[in-house]
Amino acid sequence: MSALLSVDNVVSGYDQADVLTGVSLEVPANQITCLLGSNGAGKTTLIRAILGLTPARSGHIRFGGVDITREATHHIVGLGISCIPEGRRVFPRMTVSENLRVGGYTEARRSVVDERLEEVFATFPRLKERADQLAGTMSGGEQAMLSIGRGLMSAPKLLIVDEPSLGLSPLFVKENFKVIQRVNELGVTVLLVEQNVRQTLAIAHQGYVLSKGCIAAHGNADQLRDNEQVRAAYFGS
Repeated sequence: MSALLSVDNVVSGYDQADVLTGVSLEVPANQITCLLGSNGAGKTTLIRAILGLTPARSGHIRFGGVDITREATHHIVGLGISCIPEGRRVFPRMTVSENLRVGGYTEARRSVVDERLEEVFATFPRLKERADQLAGTMSGGEQAMLSIGRGLMSAPKLLIVDEPSLGLSPLFVKENFKVIQRVNELGVTVLLVEQNVRQTLAIAHQGYVLSKGCIAAHGNADQLRDNEQVRAAYFGS
């Protein structure tokens, strides 16, 4: 299966310190690929490298066959990558509809934005029910849904979701992961960056484990679940 996103031997970091020390991974089209790792493993730095926010010092990043290693962030986003940051970060004093429309800022045609808005509402009826509600008054789970809906407003080919379980109750975590699975079923490729291993491997097709800036393990969901190193680190056995 061809890779939509390919990261090849990337080194990246801040000032003189390297956080990523030769990371390689592939995200196949139409699948959910997970990136697992504890705090400090380098997950956020890798996301920033992909988006051009913390450029790779060496190595290559390709998206849809195009080398984006040295491209500006706005150009990378324009190619079809959308990122849902950790902590959701909705605009609390704007309505649900207004939040969603912000996500479509790269599209100048209002008719297209309107069409995408209806598609998001069809996917997430709860957001349509709360279209005029201020985002800051919604529950954590609803805000998580809104942030994903906003990410879809740019009609991305790849959706990067960073720590979607952060700060959510177990019930909302389960619901949020169902939303991510539904988005993938609609044809959007997903890179799911998480610490919640059980929930992540329940929906991911394949994945990678990042440890101290290096890829420590790789395989399909079953292989990672059965990997002794992964089990010892995340499942306590």
